[in-house]
Amino acid sequence: MGRPNCPGSASQRQPDIFDRQAARYDAWYNTPSGEAVFLEELDALAPLLEGLPHPWLEVGVGGGRFAAALGAEFGVDPAANALALAARRGSRVAVARGESLPFPDATFGAVLFTAALCFIPDPVAALRESRRVLRSGGRILLGLIPAEGPWGRHYRALAAEGHAYYRLAHFFARGEMASLFAAVGLRQVRVRSALFRPPEVEFMTGGAREGDDLAAGFAAVLLDVVP
Repeated sequence: MGRPNCPGSASQRQPDIFDRQAARYDAWYNTPSGEAVFLEELDALAPLLEGLPHPWLEVGVGGGRFAAALGAEFGVDPAANALALAARRGSRVAVARGESLPFPDATFGAVLFTAALCFIPDPVAALRESRRVLRSGGRILLGLIPAEGPWGRHYRALAAEGHAYYRLAHFFARGEMASLFAAVGLRQVRVRSALFRPPEVEFMTGGAREGDDLAAGFAAVLLDVVP
Protein backbone atom coordinates (compact mmCIF):
# COMPACT_ATOMS: atom_id res chain seq x y z
CA MET A 1 0.00 0.00 0.00
CA GLY A 2 2.69 2.50 -0.91
CA ARG A 3 5.84 3.43 0.93
CA PRO A 4 5.83 3.59 4.74
CA ASN A 5 7.06 7.18 4.54
CA CYS A 6 8.58 9.55 2.01
CA PRO A 7 12.24 8.51 1.91
CA GLY A 8 14.65 11.11 3.12
CA SER A 9 14.09 13.86 5.54
CA ALA A 10 10.82 13.56 7.34
CA SER A 11 13.37 13.55 10.12
CA GLN A 12 13.79 17.28 9.55
CA ARG A 13 11.10 17.66 12.23
CA GLN A 14 11.34 14.54 14.37
CA PRO A 15 14.78 12.99 13.90
CA ASP A 16 14.26 10.74 16.95
CA ILE A 17 11.39 8.86 15.26
CA PHE A 18 13.30 8.36 12.06
CA ASP A 19 16.48 7.48 13.89
CA ARG A 20 14.67 4.70 15.73
CA GLN A 21 13.00 3.33 12.63
CA ALA A 22 15.66 4.00 10.00
CA ALA A 23 16.34 0.31 9.34
CA ARG A 24 12.62 -0.43 8.95
CA TYR A 25 12.09 2.28 6.35
CA ASP A 26 15.23 1.35 4.48
CA ALA A 27 14.14 -2.31 4.39
CA TRP A 28 10.89 -1.35 2.62
CA TYR A 29 12.90 -0.81 -0.56
CA ASN A 30 13.74 -4.52 -0.51
CA THR A 31 10.05 -5.44 -0.90
CA PRO A 32 8.57 -5.95 -4.40
CA SER A 33 6.50 -2.75 -4.08
CA GLY A 34 9.38 -0.74 -2.68
CA GLU A 35 11.76 -1.88 -5.39
CA ALA A 36 9.23 -1.01 -8.11
CA VAL A 37 8.71 2.50 -6.72
CA PHE A 38 12.45 3.03 -6.36
CA LEU A 39 13.18 2.01 -9.94
CA GLU A 40 10.41 4.20 -11.36
CA GLU A 41 11.54 7.24 -9.41
CA LEU A 42 15.15 6.56 -10.33
CA ASP A 43 14.12 6.41 -13.99
CA ALA A 44 12.56 9.86 -13.60
CA LEU A 45 15.52 11.41 -11.80
CA ALA A 46 18.66 9.99 -13.41
CA PRO A 47 18.39 11.48 -16.92
CA LEU A 48 18.06 14.99 -15.48
CA LEU A 49 21.51 14.76 -13.88
CA GLU A 50 23.36 13.87 -17.07
CA GLY A 51 26.24 16.21 -17.80
CA LEU A 52 26.16 18.10 -14.50
CA PRO A 53 29.58 18.59 -12.88
CA HIS A 54 30.46 16.65 -9.76
CA PRO A 55 30.44 16.61 -6.78
CA TRP A 56 26.73 16.24 -6.02
CA LEU A 57 24.86 16.60 -2.71
CA GLU A 58 21.61 14.97 -1.63
CA VAL A 59 19.66 16.86 1.05
CA GLY A 60 17.54 14.52 3.17
CA VAL A 61 19.66 11.59 2.04
CA GLY A 62 18.07 9.12 4.47
CA GLY A 63 19.58 5.67 4.01
CA GLY A 64 21.43 6.73 0.88
CA ARG A 65 19.84 4.43 -1.68
CA PHE A 66 19.13 7.21 -4.16
CA ALA A 67 22.47 8.90 -3.57
CA ALA A 68 24.30 5.65 -4.27
CA ALA A 69 22.27 4.84 -7.38
CA LEU A 70 22.47 8.37 -8.81
CA GLY A 71 26.13 9.00 -7.95
CA ALA A 72 25.74 11.75 -5.34
CA GLU A 73 28.91 11.71 -3.28
CA PHE A 74 27.63 13.78 -0.31
CA GLY A 75 24.50 13.56 1.84
CA VAL A 76 22.99 15.40 4.79
CA ASP A 77 20.08 14.52 7.07
CA PRO A 78 19.25 15.15 10.75
CA ALA A 79 18.72 11.40 11.39
CA ALA A 80 22.06 9.91 12.43
CA ASN A 81 20.99 6.27 12.15
CA ALA A 82 19.78 6.83 8.61
CA LEU A 83 23.09 8.50 7.81
CA ALA A 84 24.92 5.43 9.07
CA LEU A 85 23.16 3.43 6.36
CA ALA A 86 24.03 6.08 3.77
CA ALA A 87 27.68 6.00 4.82
CA ARG A 88 27.77 2.22 4.32
CA ARG A 89 26.54 2.81 0.80
CA GLY A 90 29.45 5.14 0.13
CA SER A 91 28.08 8.62 0.87
CA ARG A 92 30.15 11.22 2.69
CA VAL A 93 27.59 12.28 5.27
CA ALA A 94 26.93 15.03 7.80
CA VAL A 95 24.18 15.50 10.37
CA ALA A 96 22.56 18.71 9.13
CA ARG A 97 19.29 20.29 8.08
CA GLY A 98 18.50 21.53 4.62
CA GLU A 99 18.03 25.06 5.93
CA SER A 100 21.65 25.23 7.16
CA LEU A 101 24.11 23.31 5.01
CA PRO A 102 27.66 22.88 6.39
CA PHE A 103 29.41 23.62 3.08
CA PRO A 104 31.09 26.66 1.51
CA ASP A 105 29.51 28.65 -1.27
CA ALA A 106 29.70 27.22 -4.81
CA THR A 107 30.68 23.68 -3.79
CA PHE A 108 28.36 21.39 -5.78
CA GLY A 109 27.41 20.87 -9.39
CA ALA A 110 24.03 19.42 -8.37
CA VAL A 111 21.89 19.47 -5.22
CA LEU A 112 19.18 16.80 -4.96
CA PHE A 113 16.04 16.52 -2.85
CA THR A 114 14.51 13.07 -3.38
CA ALA A 115 10.97 13.27 -1.91
CA ALA A 116 12.42 15.29 0.98
CA LEU A 117 11.30 18.87 0.38
CA CYS A 118 7.76 18.05 1.52
CA PHE A 119 9.07 17.40 5.04
CA ILE A 120 11.37 20.39 5.45
CA PRO A 121 9.85 23.04 7.73
CA ASP A 122 11.20 25.99 5.73
CA PRO A 123 11.48 24.97 2.05
CA VAL A 124 12.33 28.52 0.97
CA ALA A 125 15.35 28.57 3.28
CA ALA A 126 16.39 25.09 2.13
CA LEU A 127 16.26 26.06 -1.54
CA ARG A 128 18.17 29.27 -0.84
CA GLU A 129 20.86 27.24 0.91
CA SER A 130 20.97 24.86 -2.04
CA ARG A 131 21.40 27.79 -4.40
CA ARG A 132 24.19 29.15 -2.18
CA VAL A 133 26.23 25.94 -2.36
CA LEU A 134 25.59 25.48 -6.09
CA ARG A 135 28.42 26.09 -8.53
CA SER A 136 27.99 28.26 -11.59
CA GLY A 137 26.31 26.07 -14.17
CA GLY A 138 25.01 23.67 -11.52
CA ARG A 139 21.36 22.75 -11.02
CA ILE A 140 18.91 21.64 -8.34
CA LEU A 141 16.90 18.44 -8.81
CA LEU A 142 13.71 17.85 -6.87
CA GLY A 143 11.80 14.61 -6.52
CA LEU A 144 8.27 15.75 -5.66
CA ILE A 145 4.96 14.08 -4.88
CA PRO A 146 2.44 16.55 -6.35
CA ALA A 147 -0.55 17.20 -4.11
CA GLU A 148 -2.93 16.67 -7.04
CA GLY A 149 -1.51 13.29 -8.04
CA PRO A 150 -2.72 9.85 -6.89
CA TRP A 151 0.04 9.41 -4.34
CA GLY A 152 -0.29 12.98 -3.04
CA ARG A 153 -4.04 12.52 -2.54
CA HIS A 154 -3.40 9.22 -0.76
CA TYR A 155 -0.83 10.67 1.61
CA ARG A 156 -2.93 13.76 2.34
CA ALA A 157 -5.86 11.52 3.26
CA LEU A 158 -3.62 9.60 5.65
CA ALA A 159 -2.38 12.90 7.12
CA ALA A 160 -5.98 13.99 7.76
CA GLU A 161 -6.45 10.79 9.75
CA GLY A 162 -3.47 11.70 11.94
CA HIS A 163 -0.81 9.48 10.37
CA ALA A 164 2.36 9.83 12.45
CA TYR A 165 4.57 10.79 9.50
CA TYR A 166 2.40 12.17 6.73
CA ARG A 167 0.81 14.71 9.05
CA LEU A 168 4.24 16.34 9.17
CA ALA A 169 4.43 16.70 5.40
CA HIS A 170 3.29 19.40 3.02
CA PHE A 171 2.69 18.14 -0.50
CA PHE A 172 2.95 21.00 -2.94
CA ALA A 173 0.37 21.78 -5.61
CA ARG A 174 1.82 22.91 -8.92
CA GLY A 175 0.88 26.55 -8.33
CA GLU A 176 2.68 26.47 -4.98
CA MET A 177 5.75 24.99 -6.62
CA ALA A 178 5.88 27.81 -9.16
CA SER A 179 5.58 30.44 -6.42
CA LEU A 180 8.23 28.71 -4.33
CA PHE A 181 10.72 28.56 -7.20
CA ALA A 182 10.12 32.21 -8.09
CA ALA A 183 10.67 33.30 -4.48
CA VAL A 184 14.15 31.75 -4.52
CA GLY A 185 15.15 32.86 -8.01
CA LEU A 186 14.90 29.45 -9.64
CA ARG A 187 13.26 28.38 -12.86
CA GLN A 188 11.99 25.03 -13.99
CA VAL A 189 13.84 23.76 -17.05
CA ARG A 190 12.78 20.13 -17.40
CA VAL A 191 10.33 17.66 -15.81
CA ARG A 192 9.94 13.89 -15.93
CA SER A 193 6.94 12.06 -14.49
CA ALA A 194 6.51 8.61 -12.91
CA LEU A 195 4.21 6.50 -10.69
CA PHE A 196 1.09 6.44 -12.81
CA ARG A 197 -0.46 3.63 -10.78
CA PRO A 198 -2.41 4.33 -7.58
CA PRO A 199 -0.68 3.39 -4.31
CA GLU A 200 -3.02 0.46 -3.66
CA VAL A 201 -1.85 -1.30 -6.85
CA GLU A 202 1.46 -2.62 -5.59
CA PHE A 203 2.93 -4.64 -8.41
CA MET A 204 2.16 -2.76 -11.61
CA THR A 205 5.42 -1.37 -12.93
CA GLY A 206 6.19 1.17 -15.61
CA GLY A 207 8.80 3.66 -16.68
CA ALA A 208 9.03 7.41 -16.35
CA ARG A 209 7.89 9.78 -19.08
CA GLU A 210 9.21 13.10 -20.25
CA GLY A 211 7.10 16.12 -19.28
CA ASP A 212 4.80 17.12 -16.43
CA ASP A 213 1.92 14.64 -16.50
CA LEU A 214 -1.01 15.52 -14.23
CA ALA A 215 -1.80 11.83 -13.76
CA ALA A 216 1.64 11.08 -12.28
CA GLY A 217 2.29 10.45 -8.61
CA PHE A 218 5.93 11.56 -8.78
CA ALA A 219 7.64 14.42 -10.61
CA ALA A 220 11.37 14.92 -11.10
CA VAL A 221 11.89 18.66 -11.55
CA LEU A 222 15.17 20.19 -12.72
CA LEU A 223 15.78 23.80 -11.65
CA ASP A 224 18.22 26.39 -12.90
CA VAL A 225 19.23 29.68 -11.30
CA VAL A 226 17.54 32.72 -12.81
CA PRO A 227 20.30 35.00 -14.21
